[in-house]
Amino acid sequence: MTEPLVGRMRGFGTTIFAEMSALAAATGAINLGQGFPDEDGPEGVLRRAVLAIEGGRNQYPPGPGLPVLREAVAAQRLERYGQSYDPDSEILITVGATEAIAASVLALAGPGDEVIAFEPFYDSYAATVALSGATLRPVTLRPVGGRFTFDPDELRAAVTPRTRVILVNSPHNPCGTVFTREELAAIAALCVERDLLAITDEVYEYLVFDDAAHLPLATFPGMRERTVTISSAGKTFSVTGWKTGWVCAPPPLVAAVRTVKQFLTYVGSGPWQEAVAYGLAHEGPWVAGLRATLQAKRDRLMEGLESAGFQVFRPEGTYFVQADLRPLGHDDGLAFARSLPERCGVVCVPTQVFYADPARGRHYVRFAFCKRAEVIDAAVARLKGSGPAASA
Repeated sequence: MTEPLVGRMRGFGTTIFAEMSALAAATGAINLGQGFPDEDGPEGVLRRAVLAIEGGRNQYPPGPGLPVLREAVAAQRLERYGQSYDPDSEILITVGATEAIAASVLALAGPGDEVIAFEPFYDSYAATVALSGATLRPVTLRPVGGRFTFDPDELRAAVTPRTRVILVNSPHNPCGTVFTREELAAIAALCVERDLLAITDEVYEYLVFDDAAHLPLATFPGMRERTVTISSAGKTFSVTGWKTGWVCAPPPLVAAVRTVKQFLTYVGSGPWQEAVAYGLAHEGPWVAGLRATLQAKRDRLMEGLESAGFQVFRPEGTYFVQADLRPLGHDDGLAFARSLPERCGVVCVPTQVFYADPARGRHYVRFAFCKRAEVIDAAVARLKGSGPAASA
């Protein structure tokens, strides 16, 4: 029998998240790998979803998404960033940000095109570019002054006559970088100069720490008309299972993305859309509290990882801490992550799987801090050899 999987998708097997979560379940390890909270979101948002289900709103929502959510997204962009989007023609509701990214790439890039993305990148980026038939050109983020950033000259050199799209993720998963005004201005200037489209993944837009500030790329000169802005409710309201996201873009770009999206899922998450609309309008204080709590958990995990011997990089946003294994005498993150559940009873994710060339990230692993404080403490104790797994 011939190979059933088409060539462009060979090499994309089970995601690392599924593999590591399965290891956690099989070994009883503490899962600091996959980025999902272990506490529920705001009661008001959860209750709105229940009321929508009990109220019989369980059939297909409109193709572009429920008007109440599109209006709430438009209001959020205006209030938070000063950007005006027409909820009828410039906002599209999707089944999570992952679908929004896939539909956007499939709509805007194809065979013969190139898509630039900053690596390490969320694993769906490379798979989606492969599905489109385009070519992925990575620009590597490297540690400089304790944070991961890019070389503007390297970014400029990556652009060729075939480049069509730059895919930007800030706040960045897995590095935790929040791109600065200067970094975003360099990206914007290049897009305008070379007439490139931008797709921005901003799902962690609220989860930034210390003095960092999230600045949407679409707010920079010349970028409103060439940027597809993507976000979602999962991280903002700790409801990652709801898979409710959105696209904000000029009408021609939204129409292009909608053309693809309608043949992927058609529509989805009707009751959740009503609940998310409520959350965007009413749960700002809860989200501010979440951000403060996550910052404290970040600091708690960083201190614990450092005490266990890792070199850690202070994330400016997201759920994740990036750690260097080499001070521990290891240099293969994949082997380390696969053996850690059995040895210590803790799960992390090897960052090398998020690189086009795994060798560039071989010595990094990612830990999630979106867990209860006692879970983080238990994981650190195990990593330091004083927990129950050490004597097993």
